[in-house]
Amino acid sequence: MDGLAATAMDTQRFSIQGQVIDATAASFQELLARVYDTPERPRCLCVPGGIEMYVARHRQFVVKRMPDTGSDHLPSCPSFEPEAQQSGLGELVGEAVLELVPGQIQLRVDFPWTRTVGRSVPRGEANEPSEVEAPRRRMSLRALMHFLFERAGFNRWSPAMEGKRSQGVLHKYLLAAAEDVLVKGVPLSERLYVPEAFNEATKADAARRRRGKLAVLRPHEGHSPLAVVIGEFKASEATALGRRVWIKHMPDAPLLVTNKTWERIERVFAPLLEARDADSGHRVRLVMAALIRARREHTYEIDAASLMLTSEHWIPVEGVHELPLVQALVAQHRRFVKPLRYDANSAAAFPNALLLDAGHAPVPLYLISVFMLPKDRMLKDQAAQDAPARWMWHIEEPMPVLPLTS
Repeated sequence: MDGLAATAMDTQRFSIQGQVIDATAASFQELLARVYDTPERPRCLCVPGGIEMYVARHRQFVVKRMPDTGSDHLPSCPSFEPEAQQSGLGELVGEAVLELVPGQIQLRVDFPWTRTVGRSVPRGEANEPSEVEAPRRRMSLRALMHFLFERAGFNRWSPAMEGKRSQGVLHKYLLAAAEDVLVKGVPLSERLYVPEAFNEATKADAARRRRGKLAVLRPHEGHSPLAVVIGEFKASEATALGRRVWIKHMPDAPLLVTNKTWERIERVFAPLLEARDADSGHRVRLVMAALIRARREHTYEIDAASLMLTSEHWIPVEGVHELPLVQALVAQHRRFVKPLRYDANSAAAFPNALLLDAGHAPVPLYLISVFMLPKDRMLKDQAAQDAPARWMWHIEEPMPVLPLTS
């Protein structure tokens, strides 16, 4: 699962048909077209001998990793991906995240894609089951949001990305990350809406495109489809019938939610909502993934929601305690990956960041906060002790010097 935004902003060299070529070369697309849909495999030259990859086609030709080869690349390579066990993704790969053929990913989720209207449950004696199915792990709405941010490369940073992460970039790469992904047999790209960057001069055209995209919510034969909206949460306001939830860059289309549902959201995500008022000295964004359905024509109601904190550069963080480290890494022009929690019970067992520019292996960075639960502190200490190379910061103390670049 390649980081699309990262790949687009960093250079990479390949061997294709005996020719060594840079990914930024003018003839790169022409060369990929020659080998597309053939047995020929490009090789990434980040290591001696190269690593086999394959060519896919979206709006243009792209070179992607073969399954389970991300950690074979050099950490500084745009195609590098940490081992899944270094984040919450490890619990989902093979059960909730399946890549049965290269380039096509199937997700098993624990939320519905469709609501059935007016259907009652039939009564009567239950039939004797003819088989017993082993339980399979399924991913939550939060895990889906983490999956898209990781697949789009927003949990990765390199100096080349400075100043290049806008709402337009978020819109482009999250939608690209949804391509070739199926959820319950439905292309995720058909059910995902990410707001375009708002522009007063083009707002009518953007609204028309939004209504066209969300037309998928129209009920059909007693079934009411659902879709996912991902955007930066702005505010909510009370109305006579519930609440309006406002997403940035969607000033003309609020999401409606019942008071009861919003009260649950505020209770479950209280630490994240409060993080926007934290005296951290660092800007924080609050990203919402909302599962929505059509209440009426062009009226969108939240069926379920999840929230996620990010830095000002859209790098997901577990809490405000990670912001000083993320900001220091950006300010010092370092390359790094931020492991994401997905559906793990705790993020404490994972590194807070992985340095990608300090040698031939990623260097895990760990944070200890006095506000951590004792069990989480124990998990963090154990994870740091087990790491072959590590860096630890007790954040009430001055930050230690980061490992040097290689």
